[in-house]
Amino acid sequence: MTARDPRAPKFPLPLERLTPANRPRVTPAAPAGSVPARAVLRPQQPLQHAAQSAARKGTPSGLGLDSEDVRRSMVERLRAGGIKSETVLAALAEVPRHRFVDPALVTQAYEDTSLPIGHGQTISKPSVVARMLELLFDGSNAKTSATLGRVLEIGTGCGYQAAVLARLSKQVYSVERLKPLHDKARGHLALLRDHRIRLVYGDGRHGHPPNAPYDSIIAAAGGDDLPAQWLEQLAPGGRLVAPMLDARAGAQVLMVVDRGDEGYVHSCHEAVLFVPLKFGLD
Repeated sequence: MTARDPRAPKFPLPLERLTPANRPRVTPAAPAGSVPARAVLRPQQPLQHAAQSAARKGTPSGLGLDSEDVRRSMVERLRAGGIKSETVLAALAEVPRHRFVDPALVTQAYEDTSLPIGHGQTISKPSVVARMLELLFDGSNAKTSATLGRVLEIGTGCGYQAAVLARLSKQVYSVERLKPLHDKARGHLALLRDHRIRLVYGDGRHGHPPNAPYDSIIAAAGGDDLPAQWLEQLAPGGRLVAPMLDARAGAQVLMVVDRGDEGYVHSCHEAVLFVPLKFGLD
């Protein structure tokens, strides 16, 4: 990494300091102190609700789970729900989501619902995965290179999002702090044999310094602030998408941060409800 600019702001950066006062480059999607009037996205549905979803026994359209038609139907529902990026939709259509859920739950794999993956975690809804990737892909690097470049994912979970990211990137480094989930994701992704994915067992709050900087960073857990390491490991011209508490609105929102020549600029998007970002290994 290049030498630190003595004018660079100290970390961690509070929300109000992410946008340079003298040159705002990204306008927040909603006025300060408000959250867009949209339903809260709940990518990691409360486990009791996920269990209720798991109890349903309907099969998607009566088609075989390996059928491209099943994934295409899911993509069409996402498109109808407002996802506009055809690149992201195409990537979602390629990944067999049913391979990333427990065998007892595969009949719901292509519904827009979260499902338990063990250890108090769930696989995020396809609509939330799609929306976050759409925001990430709207960054400047993706516009010029048609890929997300080198991606850092915080929170591997079962590995599904990493598999989708690989379709959009040159390389994906995915960090997971829960060893059982790290091992589970490794087993799932081994079946795809995608050399673009590297799994890391580690504390995601520290990012992954050995392979920094990253053109894109995406997180599947949220806290009160963005860890300094994430911002430091974001390459100039890169984009970060993560859930973060917006104290002005009193809610967790999807936060987009772009690293420009003169600092970090941000925009706030949909209200969300992700699991807390935690320290350490487990």
